Amino acid sequence: MNTFDIQEIIARALAEDIGGGDVTTEATVDPDKDGEAVVVAKEDFILAGYEVFLNVFMSLEPGIEFNVEYLDGDNVEKGATMFTLKGPMRTLLTGERVALNLLQRMSGIATLTARYVDAIEGTKAAILDTRKTTPGLRTLEKYAVTVGGGRNHRFGLYDGILIKDNHIAAAGGITKAVEAARATAPHMLKIEVECESIKDVKEALKAGVDVIMLDNMDEKTMAEAVKVIGGKALTEASGNMTLERVRKVAETGVDFISVGALTHSAPAVDISMRVKG
Repeated sequence: MNTFDIQEIIARALAEDIGGGDVTTEATVDPDKDGEAVVVAKEDFILAGYEVFLNVFMSLEPGIEFNVEYLDGDNVEKGATMFTLKGPMRTLLTGERVALNLLQRMSGIATLTARYVDAIEGTKAAILDTRKTTPGLRTLEKYAVTVGGGRNHRFGLYDGILIKDNHIAAAGGITKAVEAARATAPHMLKIEVECESIKDVKEALKAGVDVIMLDNMDEKTMAEAVKVIGGKALTEASGNMTLERVRKVAETGVDFISVGALTHSAPAVDISMRVKG
C-alpha cells in the first residue's frame, strides 16, 4: 500500500466523521483520562488492514500504545482478541468508528477473495479484482484483494488499455479500436479487448491484442474461445462470476477470472471494540 494514499484516506475519513469536534466524547469524558480498549472478532475471517486501523489512532495521538496479536493474512477465529490499545480515552472513542469501518471493510474483501481463490484451487486460473471499488478507497480495497490471495487488474484508466463494448461501438469495430490504440498509446501498455462472441474473439486475435476478455459467455463458449485463441493471447473471463459458478469457469482453461463482487459486494466482517476505564 502507498503510505501517502493511506494517510490521505485516513485524514479524509476522520475529517468527515469528526468535523468540528466529537461533541459527545468532549462532553462526557475527562480530557486527562487514560483508558484501554480491546478489539474482538465476532466471526471467523481473514484479517486485512491492521496497519490502517492502528494509523487512525496514531493520526489522533502519536503516543498511543498497541499490542497486536494478528497480522494481515491471518485467519482470525470468532472470539479472538486481535488488538489491545492504551492511551487517552478521548482518542480511543473518537477514532473507533473510522478505524473499525476501514478494518471491517478490508477484512471482508480479503475473506471473500480467499473463498474465490479456494474455489478454483488446482486450476491454472487466477482471481482478479476490477475497478468496481468504493470511490476514494481503491488503494485499500485492492490491497485487501491481494491479502486474500487474489491479484490486481489495472488500478485505473491510466495503466492498461481495456477496449470495452462502448469503446468498440464508438470506434467503429474491434479492428479500428485496436489500430487506434496501438497508434497512440505508449508501447509499454498492453491492449485488452472485450469479446462477446467467437466472432469477436477471432477479430481480436487477428488484430494482435495481448489479452482477450471473454465477457458474459457461458462455459461451453468460453472453452471454445480458449481453443480458438490457442495461447496466442492471455484470456480473462468476466461477467456474473459467482462462487457457485467460478470453478466451472476456471476449468475452461482461462488464465484469469475477474470478479467485481470482490470489492462491490463483499460484506463487512463483524468486529467490536470495547473500552475499559
